Amino acid sequence: MTLPAVDWAQPWLAPYRAHGEAVAQAVSHKGSVAAALQAVKPAPVPDFVGQHALPAGQAYEAHIFQTRTVPTRDNLHDLFNGLVWLAFPQAKRRLNELQAAEIARHGVAPVRGPLRDALTLFDENGALLDAPPALWQALIARDWHALFVARRGLWAQARLLVFGHALLEKLAAPRKPITAHVLLTHEAAGGVAFDDARMARALDPARLACKPFVPLPVLGVPGWWPGNEAPSFYADPQVFRPLPDRGIHGR
Repeated sequence: MTLPAVDWAQPWLAPYRAHGEAVAQAVSHKGSVAAALQAVKPAPVPDFVGQHALPAGQAYEAHIFQTRTVPTRDNLHDLFNGLVWLAFPQAKRRLNELQAAEIARHGVAPVRGPLRDALTLFDENGALLDAPPALWQALIARDWHALFVARRGLWAQARLLVFGHALLEKLAAPRKPITAHVLLTHEAAGGVAFDDARMARALDPARLACKPFVPLPVLGVPGWWPGNEAPSFYADPQVFRPLPDRGIHGR
């Protein structure tokens, strides 16, 4: 099969590049995504199997938890999902455990509850930011000028990890509006070193159910897109939106 081309040199793909290039090459030689991921996976990672292994009507997350296998389709979405499993197996396992526990407790409802909704949001579109406090404060305030222009030099001390596999898929065709949901883990964890075990511990269900995420247009990150060298890049209120003014009636 042929997958869409991926520029593995892009900065957001740095944690996934080595495995990604190998898996993409294997798939291009008429292999399946599941087989290519399975060939490079370390022991702690669940087995990758074809999508046909998922029984009709079976919840995907419950199936992974029960069988320790990941049903995988031949597309970029599932390729990136597999790459995140390879890079951060403990964090992915923690997300899966929490999802499976919620499914066991409440079943699969037409609308996810707050915890499952937050888990899915982070799994699909999440990111982690390790940055100086001044950048965190600007991000929380949606003060884009301070975050990306006035305090731009502080980004040399920051790192952004794109975790969500749907977000990685979107970034295969970069567009300015692509936005990550950044998990605010720094307060609880004392700073985010992108360590798998530490990330897994930070996935606390009580906090996640409150959706402690902040939106971040990822192509605004210095060094991640040539166009953002010009301050005018950020003068786009459709992408770099101000913090909503709730006013007295919105409290």
